[in-house]
Amino acid sequence: MPPFEQVRGQIADLIRLGALPAGQRLPTVRQLAADLGLANGTVARAYQELEAAGLVVTKRAAGTRVAPLADASPDVRAEALTARAREYVLAGRLLGATDTELTDALIAALGA
Repeated sequence: MPPFEQVRGQIADLIRLGALPAGQRLPTVRQLAADLGLANGTVARAYQELEAAGLVVTKRAAGTRVAPLADASPDVRAEALTARAREYVLAGRLLGATDTELTDALIAALGA
């Protein structure tokens, strides 16, 4: 897997899992490239791919920041929802909840 794809994938995963919240500023291209021992162009391409997917927004004075998930593509939102649903199911399983209990709790939360 090319280095830019590894960087893109890791940052995308952090965003989808909520470890990088909306509005969080990412390191500059130069800083992240230096930290990772990569060429500036490699990190720049990763950032461009993230921006094309709607995961980050780059502005000249503000730098690159995590975009609100609502601005992301439907596929990205679906992936984020699936990741959070897995977390919910795992938490429910640790509590000993059945599928019916998990479904009932989700329906109750949707109605709230």
